[in-house]
Amino acid sequence: MASENRFGFEWDLYSHLDPKYELQFRNWVAPLQPVDFEGMKVLDAGCGMGRNSYWALRWGARSVVAFDFDERTVAATRRNLKQFHEAHVLFSSIYDIGWKNEFDVAMSIGVIHHLENPHRALSNMVNALKPGGTLLIWVYSYEGNEWIPKFVDPIRTYVTSRLPVRMTYWLSYLASVPLWAMLKIFRGQTPYLRELSTFRFRHVHGIVFDQLIPEIAHYWTKDDVRELIDTVAVKNIRINPGGHGSGWTVTATKY
Repeated sequence: MASENRFGFEWDLYSHLDPKYELQFRNWVAPLQPVDFEGMKVLDAGCGMGRNSYWALRWGARSVVAFDFDERTVAATRRNLKQFHEAHVLFSSIYDIGWKNEFDVAMSIGVIHHLENPHRALSNMVNALKPGGTLLIWVYSYEGNEWIPKFVDPIRTYVTSRLPVRMTYWLSYLASVPLWAMLKIFRGQTPYLRELSTFRFRHVHGIVFDQLIPEIAHYWTKDDVRELIDTVAVKNIRINPGGHGSGWTVTATKY
């Protein structure tokens, strides 16, 4: 998996759980609802600092197995989920998971688009599901974000992803400060920007930083996503705009 060390730096800094994250999680997982997590055994593949596992557990998941491939990230998740006895946090790569027919829900939010081999990751997630279990992923969309591949990706690819991550952290203020000012003055021209305008500066800076550090960041069209999902053994595929149109939410059922 690419960039796990750089994301580990991020989640070591940005591990605070904000109650507003529940609304973001709702937007990322829709059309699934809290009731769809009740009593479920959930796998959170590439858990970051544990914010998505947290809300799955708050919504009544029977248990959650969350894993990531950086020790700092895993430590942040363990801190955020320490109140839940039914949470199990592991250090593991999405390429190495070996569960078979174990989980009711396998989710990966904001991870698959950063991988060198997304098909292998999806195959492992589907293998981990019970027959009839639900696959849930959220990935960046090209539609609605065309300006990012055009203007941001060259900077990320050739400059900020190659710099020491701490240097990229400080440079990201050059973009996050004016973005923050714009959000506070204009309150955002889209649902996503309006949502961002309600967050603290630290959260907005974290998003800018997050965009600049990965070695890989795919922005997929809906057809790209459908082509990827068609390579694994699932049915009832639904691909919907998620995160106020900033990505695609994909749900499917394992055969």
